[in-house]
Amino acid sequence: MNKNVKLPETEDGTVLFNLDPIIVKHHYEIEYLHSYAQDSPFFAGLAKGKLLGSRCGACDYTYATPRSHCMECGGATEWVELPQQGRVHTHTTCHFGGEAFLKETPFTLILVEFDGVDTLFLSRLIGAEPDEIDIGQPVRARFVRNSKFKPTDVYFVTA
Repeated sequence: MNKNVKLPETEDGTVLFNLDPIIVKHHYEIEYLHSYAQDSPFFAGLAKGKLLGSRCGACDYTYATPRSHCMECGGATEWVELPQQGRVHTHTTCHFGGEAFLKETPFTLILVEFDGVDTLFLSRLIGAEPDEIDIGQPVRARFVRNSKFKPTDVYFVTA
């Protein structure tokens, strides 16, 4: 048994930002596979330029953000195509965001209300300054040309 064995070490160090508490800079990257499982039709719909929600077969409650079962009565839901035009229910300007949104910061998030749909849909509003947005303002969905199969494949513009 070799008692003098050591782990190999590199010459690069650690960037230290603070001592109390210790804060260090560390790059972290990981690749992983995940499944959208029962929500897969929603993302497939975005890739086809469709916005899909779900409707309860028992009580007719319609969700803009799909659910497999109704939160009102517990019944199973079915996929339905949502309108691509709606109205601004409320909005906010985000001055900070995750890495995917850094180039867009600040950006506007809206909750969209649709005729015949009981819940709201959260998305970005593109092409309008915060002082140009009004509650009730008509908006319409747009879809990215090359789908990434992410919620950001859909966004809204003023109608």
